[in-house]
Amino acid sequence: MTVAGSAPLYVGVDLGTQSVRALCVDGAGVVHGAGSAALTSRRDEERHEQDPRSWWQAVGAACRQAVAGVPADAVAAVAVDGTSGTVVLTDAAGEPLSPGVMYDDTRAADEVAEINEVGAPLWQALGYGRVQAAWALPKLRKLLRDATGARVAHQADFVAARLAGRPVAADTSNALKSGCDLRAVAWPAEVFDRLGIPLEALPDLVLPGTEVATVGAAAAAETGLPEGASIIAGMTDGCAAQLGAGALDVGSWNAVLGTTLVLKGVTGELVHDPLGAVYSHRAPDGGWLPGGASSTGAGALTARLAGCDLDALADRAGGYEPSSALAYPLAASRGERFPFVAPEATGFVIGDAVDDVDLYAALVQGIAYVERLCFDYLDLLQAPTCGRLVLTGGAARSRYFCQLRADVLGRPVTLVDNAEPALGMAVLAAYGVGAGSLPECASRMVRVTETLEPSDRRGEVFKEPYARLVDELRVRGWLDARTAAHALERASAR
Repeated sequence: MTVAGSAPLYVGVDLGTQSVRALCVDGAGVVHGAGSAALTSRRDEERHEQDPRSWWQAVGAACRQAVAGVPADAVAAVAVDGTSGTVVLTDAAGEPLSPGVMYDDTRAADEVAEINEVGAPLWQALGYGRVQAAWALPKLRKLLRDATGARVAHQADFVAARLAGRPVAADTSNALKSGCDLRAVAWPAEVFDRLGIPLEALPDLVLPGTEVATVGAAAAAETGLPEGASIIAGMTDGCAAQLGAGALDVGSWNAVLGTTLVLKGVTGELVHDPLGAVYSHRAPDGGWLPGGASSTGAGALTARLAGCDLDALADRAGGYEPSSALAYPLAASRGERFPFVAPEATGFVIGDAVDDVDLYAALVQGIAYVERLCFDYLDLLQAPTCGRLVLTGGAARSRYFCQLRADVLGRPVTLVDNAEPALGMAVLAAYGVGAGSLPECASRMVRVTETLEPSDRRGEVFKEPYARLVDELRVRGWLDARTAAHALERASAR
């Protein structure tokens, strides 16, 4: 609901691991208010928990800050994202009966083998092949075993229920890792019956962007949001970041490069990956949002060049193209997830860098090569990749690094202002109350700052080292021969 004559405002709420962030944005993407509040966790080996009540307290504090300076009742809608795979058990009224079991909690790893055996045909049909230990499904199965009468809530729908004053439907994005059938927008009754998971313990399901309730009086008093504002079913924080980047047309991709590299795209059809490196969310408008997360990323720079001024190294790295060394830079000590799955993979540098600048050049070029290999693998899976590519994440602040990635990829890259999950949820809130199609809302609310064109001359010098890295990954047994051959064929054709 909005005041007559005032432009509608939309609130996006992002529940991260360490804090909650709220943005109040108008239909042109102008930020009218922002707020944040800290969150704390308890970690003990494979366990990672948060107090669900603290989610609500932090949401209330962040929202009050975000709407403090806007006209009364100007907010038309609110949408909330949550960390993917985080769940809590509640009673029938929505009060928590368990801690919030977080996205990377692996206490239920012993449940995975049976879940994958029983649900194998469905997991294959949904494109991701298998459920993983940190996903929500193993955790909720273990939690429900000794909790008669309890109900399951994901982090985002727990908060949405507090906003409404009653339990609400869950979105399929957050429910993906709980085993929902994204195609049917339903829980797989036969699979869950065999696993002993009662359907009555699970929330109803809707696509993201669906209105599920309105803000109740009690929540309005705690958050500053107007009573009666629409509550729009949200998404995971990763999908929210994709919406915040504005890459929402079929064939468009968002590359988030921070400590690690995450790619998320838009396709009209479900992408099937026999290796399980790529899995797809269902888009609010019914399409698909495939993506994958690599273990390469800027974390490798801080690990190998600790104490160095990375900006100063970037200023001089243009003199080392290509570097005299060849790097496969992993942010973690071991394990790759995309564009291939190899738990045993380790980072390496072949050859001797002449100095820190040369080593920096080798590392950033290596990251760009892995990003290119990701797109080659997506092409092998027949995912459309020729749309706009938006770069976000911490590394997008380096103009040199962004231009390098454009050159290595051989395609333009787009930079945007203020890309963050909370903005993505504001975009979704606008879509949910009929402000336009999802791409239309994003095109108005996400502001493009610059597009960098690739240099054919500079791109040419990276072809040979890229081919050497692909072959090295194949020789080490991590990259399969079919993917390697496809990548080399595409490289030679450019």
